[in-house]
Amino acid sequence: MNTALKALQLKARHQVYTMLSGHNLSKLHGEGYDFSELREYQIGDDIRKINWTISAKLGLPYIKELHANRELSVVVAAFMDASLFFGSGNAKQEKLTEVATILGYAAQQNSDLFTGIQYTQDQTTATPPTKHLYHIEEFSSSLYNVSLLNTSLETDHAVKDLFKRLYKPSLLFILSDFLEEMDLSLLSQKHEVIAIVIRDRAEESPKKLGEVTLSHPQDDKKMETYFGQRNIDNYLAKLKENDEKLAEHFTRYDIRSVKIFTDDEVVSKLVGLFV
Repeated sequence: MNTALKALQLKARHQVYTMLSGHNLSKLHGEGYDFSELREYQIGDDIRKINWTISAKLGLPYIKELHANRELSVVVAAFMDASLFFGSGNAKQEKLTEVATILGYAAQQNSDLFTGIQYTQDQTTATPPTKHLYHIEEFSSSLYNVSLLNTSLETDHAVKDLFKRLYKPSLLFILSDFLEEMDLSLLSQKHEVIAIVIRDRAEESPKKLGEVTLSHPQDDKKMETYFGQRNIDNYLAKLKENDEKLAEHFTRYDIRSVKIFTDDEVVSKLVGLFV
């Protein structure tokens, strides 16, 4: 095994077993036997869930929510193409692999079923629903080693394929840099969707480069240009527009999200999602 990948997996496992211990992966509610919360009835709620005794005492209809009495399905879907190959290396791809590996180990520690799905231009690979470290680490290896240069992913097709694959309501993590528009509304109708945005700080704070030859990672087209302040301003305006649309989309469809930079400690960012 690649020694760098092995080091990444060992670090991820150590962080999960120490820092993430005790944090549950989900806030899903559903039919079950463990009390979750009492809340006022809202339009659209199933009237069969109304607790008539409590409602009579309080004078308003109240719903008694129960924790889901089922095994949690945790799905990590990685949307990968050459946009993850940024700058002088593939730090974004490595960080995506680290995030996916930590989520896999966390699911395994919580005795939840884990499924890893990888989308690239050329193929889609998936683990079976599993609690075994072997499948989690095979998924981790696939993410780390896949060649992404000169590839481009059709995210609309990937989202539709993912919707068809997942029959069981799941805690669904979508991993991508989200630098292109991605519609997750279909998935959010059935699953609890969490978007994890993988970025490099240089993407959001570019520096003047002067005369430079730029290479497009998706098709290897090259352009000689002068990269100065005007270029930076135009780029940042487009990035801001993209991210504002992204935030609006997440809010509209009740999708939780977190942005993780390549130099971030992953667990400290993820913990906020689990509490």
